Amino acid sequence: MREPWVVGVSGASGTPYAAAVVNGLLDAGEPVDLIVSRAARLTVLDETGRPFRDGHWAEDLAAWLGRDLTGADVRHWPAGDIAAGPSSGSYRVRGMAVVPASTAACAGIAIGLSKDLLQRAAEVNLKERRPVVLVPRETPVTRSHLEHLIALHDAGAVVLPASPGFYGAGAAATAQQLVDFVAGKVLDALGVPHTLFRRWAGQLNADRS
Repeated sequence: MREPWVVGVSGASGTPYAAAVVNGLLDAGEPVDLIVSRAARLTVLDETGRPFRDGHWAEDLAAWLGRDLTGADVRHWPAGDIAAGPSSGSYRVRGMAVVPASTAACAGIAIGLSKDLLQRAAEVNLKERRPVVLVPRETPVTRSHLEHLIALHDAGAVVLPASPGFYGAGAAATAQQLVDFVAGKVLDALGVPHTLFRRWAGQLNADRS
């Protein structure tokens, strides 16, 4: 039986993180169910210059990810489709990542708002006790932001801020290396193998000697 990972993309800045996570899942041979919020479509367009349209989602996703999706197990669900598969706990999935996770999405998930399919799917995965990883990128944060993140943590989610490490490539790290570091941490939290970054091995300057 197909058991995909659900990837929700909210409207926060940081769509390269989402692309890296989806690419990492596909590279690992994992099936993916994708939900792109209405606000995220504007962010994707702003950060990449590319549209994301329901009617042309496969073409637009391939262009966004920079890969041929032939043979890839990817399914797209419109964010407005509250009756979609991921809206129900009986729809089998392995878990969910919300990347990037806007403060609005985090708040909606924390209080059970179910404003759209992304929020509903995250709530369903939390109630079913499946892995849920949220990647907030906003900085600085207010008290209400922190309270929502604490509520999500207490509900069983992994709160994984988009905070890249520099111990791999150091100060000379490229933007893609920093993006891949965060994406790799998301995949670690989901238990999906990857080679997106070199792991710390207890030796200073190991990657730059």
